[in-house]
Amino acid sequence: MISIKLFPMVGEFAENKDAAKEIRLLQIVPALDGKEEVVLDFEGVNSATQSFIHALISDLIRKYGNEVLDRISFQHCNETVRKIIGIVVDYMQEAE
Repeated sequence: MISIKLFPMVGEFAENKDAAKEIRLLQIVPALDGKEEVVLDFEGVNSATQSFIHALISDLIRKYGNEVLDRISFQHCNETVRKIIGIVVDYMQEAE
C-alpha cells in the first residue's frame, strides 16, 4: 500500500489541476499498475475544487473502470472534500 500525503504538494486549498495530474501520473498510476492499493491522505487540506478532484481521479476510473475505487481510499477528508469526491465519482460512474 502506498500513502500519498496531498497537503505538502497542494496546500490547504487543492485547486491546481496540473499538480493533480502530476500526482496521478507520477504516483497513483505506477502504484495501481504495480497492483498496490493507494491511500490519498487529505490531512491539512481544508478544501478542493471539483476540477482538482476530477483531474486527480477521473482518468483512473476511465482507465481501470469503477473497480479502481476498491483500490483507492480517501483519508482525513473533511465534509467539504468528501462531498466533492462524491460528486466526481458519481459523475464518472454515470458517464460510463
